[in-house]
Amino acid sequence: MENPFEKPIILENNRAMLEPLQLHHIEELWPIAAQPSLWEFTSANIQTYSDFEAYVNKALHEKKLGNCYPFAVYDKANNCFAGSTRYGNISLEHKRVEIGWTWYDPSLQQTGLNRACKSLLLQYGFEHLNLNRIELKTSLLNTRSQKAIGQLGATQEGILRQHMINDNGTVRDTVYFSILKQEWPAIKTTKFNNDGFTNFQQQ
Repeated sequence: MENPFEKPIILENNRAMLEPLQLHHIEELWPIAAQPSLWEFTSANIQTYSDFEAYVNKALHEKKLGNCYPFAVYDKANNCFAGSTRYGNISLEHKRVEIGWTWYDPSLQQTGLNRACKSLLLQYGFEHLNLNRIELKTSLLNTRSQKAIGQLGATQEGILRQHMINDNGTVRDTVYFSILKQEWPAIKTTKFNNDGFTNFQQQ
């Protein structure tokens, strides 16, 4: 079976464009990534430009292995790159992926950008990849993220205790959520107002 993640994927709607993350995005995204508040509840420990270079290079290495597909997020409303997100823990055999590793410029949070990006990723996952399940997870301490994921229509499944060791050595409990294929049509209608692609390219 052909692997769709082996080709460039560009997803676009009225608010956001997701394009494959590449090395040249480091310069454009570093001013955003340099803000410590972005990483407070993540497993990453980004303090320097070199840390961020390593973060992007690791993502691209994981992409080559077929484990993830990272995107750079472009905010069309403000004509600027705004952050990054990705598909991770890809398992086409079991028809599931995770959406995560998501961060945006703090000034663009709660402006609709995240919802626009999630709409693109969910639609592509369920309607083009024919997935059965899309997962989302966050730190137990990140109550804001948990609320945001719940507002997307995802179901909280449980807490994995001492699930991860963060880059700074602390141990993290993780809250898991999911959306299933059969749930997507109702969620698309009620949570995303049937907003979909204005452009979809796979070269």
